[in-house]
Amino acid sequence: MYSKLEIQIRFLSNLISHKSDNVQKREPYESGMKTIGPTWVQFKVSYYLYAILFLIFDIEIAFLVPWAVVFKETGGIAFIEILIFLSILGLGLGYAWKKGALKWD
Repeated sequence: MYSKLEIQIRFLSNLISHKSDNVQKREPYESGMKTIGPTWVQFKVSYYLYAILFLIFDIEIAFLVPWAVVFKETGGIAFIEILIFLSILGLGLGYAWKKGALKWD
């Protein structure tokens, strides 16, 4: 059940929210046109795997750029650290490749 605070918050949000009688706002949206076929379509898991892999390697770039900017000042230790970082990411990519997560059927 809901706590007293949650009930009060729901009541206040319903009281304050803007009520609209516009029927079009309750319809599913597909480029401004009525949907053709079922609105809820299941996507393959591979789409999500590619999205997650993209995010992982996109974040990797966010770590590599600052390292590249200060590379001359940091010396050889930073180079070894970045090689370890890239090897861990490479191992993860190799594992995904070996498991067949990157095959597009």
